[in-house]
Amino acid sequence: MQNFKKSCMLCLLALCSLTVRAQKNPEDKAGWKLGAQSYTFRLFTFDEALKKIDSCGLKYVEAFPGQKLGGNLEGTMDFKMNAQKRQEVKNLLKKHGITMTAFGVVNGKDKAEWEQLFEFAKDMGILNIDTEPNPEQFAYILPMAEKYKINVALHNHPKPSRFWHPDTVLKYAGNSKFIGSCSDIGHWVRSGLDPVECLRQLNGHVMGMHFKDVVKDSPDGKYHDVIWGKGDSKVDAVIAEMKRQKFKGPISVEYEYHWENNGPEVAESVKYFRQAYEKTK
Repeated sequence: MQNFKKSCMLCLLALCSLTVRAQKNPEDKAGWKLGAQSYTFRLFTFDEALKKIDSCGLKYVEAFPGQKLGGNLEGTMDFKMNAQKRQEVKNLLKKHGITMTAFGVVNGKDKAEWEQLFEFAKDMGILNIDTEPNPEQFAYILPMAEKYKINVALHNHPKPSRFWHPDTVLKYAGNSKFIGSCSDIGHWVRSGLDPVECLRQLNGHVMGMHFKDVVKDSPDGKYHDVIWGKGDSKVDAVIAEMKRQKFKGPISVEYEYHWENNGPEVAESVKYFRQAYEKTK
């Protein structure tokens, strides 16, 4: 009888543990994969970045090319890595309980490199390739995106970069279901654009986001990141517009300030995002 009671107690504890792990964050039910661009932690290895991402209450990552892997792994994050190295990276992700949803910002120099990039994305289970390709490359990028069923999300660095304005993104997206926007709301602010109006213009073509709140308060007139809700990116209105569009996909925290120790500010921003999500209609 004693053993039976002990067995029942262990089962109950296991069930409780599973229930806790099954609990989801509020944005999950909408298909929003809130994670972090590992560039936020560019001063650290990818392994260290994953630890920091986990500590911020996030379970998704967008990797960027060139970051040292760490975690006893040699080399850097690179879409040209061989199958063995990709498996080692997968094991690292699994160890931390984090899923890679996007990769970028990255470009292939020619058709052969883009084929490598798509093969890498397929093997790693990546949803979005965030990129700023040359216009002539769309002739082979589009068929590859359709073949692999992986999104090509055009990223907007600030003006005068190629895709800084939604008009250009829409021009190249056309009617494709696999080419759209990686919407960086902070860079839109830096370009003098209203992020909510940009999202409305891109309605139905937003495939992922680089999420940041920025403010211009430096002596040279440049913007820098702040805890979400304290800047000019209209975070609450952006969330409302994303809900209106029934957005689904990766949202990457990209916090480019206080590089040495920005984890607490990222965690505070994530907390604000989830509170805003709950109250925004």
